[in-house]
Amino acid sequence: MENRKLAVLIDADNAQASLTAELLAEVAKYGTAIVKRAYGDWTTSQLKGWKEVLHKHAIHPIQQFAYTSGKNSTDSALIIDAMDLLYTGNFDGFCLVSSDSDFTRLATRLREGGLTVIGIGEKSKTPRPFIAACDKFVFTEILRPEKAQPPVAASDKPKTRSTRQSKSKPAVQKEIHPLQAMFTSAIDAVARESGWAELSAVGSYIAKNDPSFDPRNYGHSRLSQMVKKLDFLTVQEQRNGSKLHSEIRLKEGESIDPTPVANSSPPPATEAAAATPAPRKKRTPRKKADTPAAKG
Repeated sequence: MENRKLAVLIDADNAQASLTAELLAEVAKYGTAIVKRAYGDWTTSQLKGWKEVLHKHAIHPIQQFAYTSGKNSTDSALIIDAMDLLYTGNFDGFCLVSSDSDFTRLATRLREGGLTVIGIGEKSKTPRPFIAACDKFVFTEILRPEKAQPPVAASDKPKTRSTRQSKSKPAVQKEIHPLQAMFTSAIDAVARESGWAELSAVGSYIAKNDPSFDPRNYGHSRLSQMVKKLDFLTVQEQRNGSKLHSEIRLKEGESIDPTPVANSSPPPATEAAAATPAPRKKRTPRKKADTPAAKG
């Protein structure tokens, strides 16, 4: 990424202090945080958790009293400071840390000024208009470190049952992957006549149409790792020196047919085995049963 000069403005009323370190590490991927400010009414008990975090990460707290109950004046203070910083011309982008929809117009105004806007907020609280107004939006859920889950021991019985059911029941069609439509439209937009599309171009197209798209939302650290796990895509890689060039294309829908074809061959063999002269052997015990009756 380019070394952009960024202004990080945090709405402390709608942000989590426990994720400040991960938040700043995410911001560092897009540039250097020249200004770091957090806005809120620091006289309230709700923002006690921010005290140690502000000093540790050199974040400047901006005090804003609530003039009227039920009215949030913190948003207004953040917006005014953002416009002042915009007019200085010293910044390449802004990072707005909030889940509040009130910053939607601010994000669009900053982008109209030619600056990059990165939003960070909670997935369950952030409205869609605020996400769409940013060049890039990162959900705080993916910044939280995941806890390792203990492996579950798989028993052998369910495997045997599943194999028996697969032989008796017809194959069920696969459901469409939730990301298939998005990748299909992106590949169709940037692919060459051969059908292959550069992975970087596909990623840029998706990010422009969906700022919240991030491979980490789906458990992958990079897009190159993610596409390898998608069964509807074909990936080819070529190394040019130290750089790895990746291309993707959509798979043709022919990989589902081999399974039913392979299972269709055994029935004729069983029918041929049933045609052996087994019923003639059953007549022999009848003759033995008739001999004692004749003697009597």
